[in-house]
Amino acid sequence: MIISEKQQAANRQNAQHSTGPTTPEGRAAVRLNALTYGLRARSTLIPGEDPEEYQQLWDALVAEWQPQTCTERVYLEQMSTSQWLLARFAIGESQIYQATMPAEAKFALLAHASKYRTSLERSFTSALRELQQLQKERKAKTQSKQPAKRTAQAAQHPAPPPGYAMSEGAGDHTAFGAPAATDTR
Repeated sequence: MIISEKQQAANRQNAQHSTGPTTPEGRAAVRLNALTYGLRARSTLIPGEDPEEYQQLWDALVAEWQPQTCTERVYLEQMSTSQWLLARFAIGESQIYQATMPAEAKFALLAHASKYRTSLERSFTSALRELQQLQKERKAKTQSKQPAKRTAQAAQHPAPPPGYAMSEGAGDHTAFGAPAATDTR
């Protein structure tokens, strides 16, 4: 659509009146104004979510997987973010079911949500597989560098279980409520 010179000049003049917040405080206050459901938010946590719950999820995954490299931590972060968003999705789907709207509209929204949920489940599963493979390769390298004598001694005297305990209530965490589905690709 082509606009006239007069309209273009008016648009330029109007744009000078509203340039948005200019202070850091103002920008921080409006940074989430366009947020509707938080699935594409730049921040993992959105207003109303408990940072402590996310920390519990992260701590539980770190305790379970004990990442040793930066790459392992990246995959662990992908797993925790996917699981966190799956929990957020479960709440959103519940709200869709409870919403007062025609059944056709609900089904359309749920079908759309299902696609995103499946994508998040695949993301979790993919990161899980990659993390497992990295740790398997790292352990194989470590074992191949150990002398045979030490390996025989380790077989006779297995290492004690790790001295960590999962965070209290981590099993009750809402993010654990949505099990990861197997990859059906």
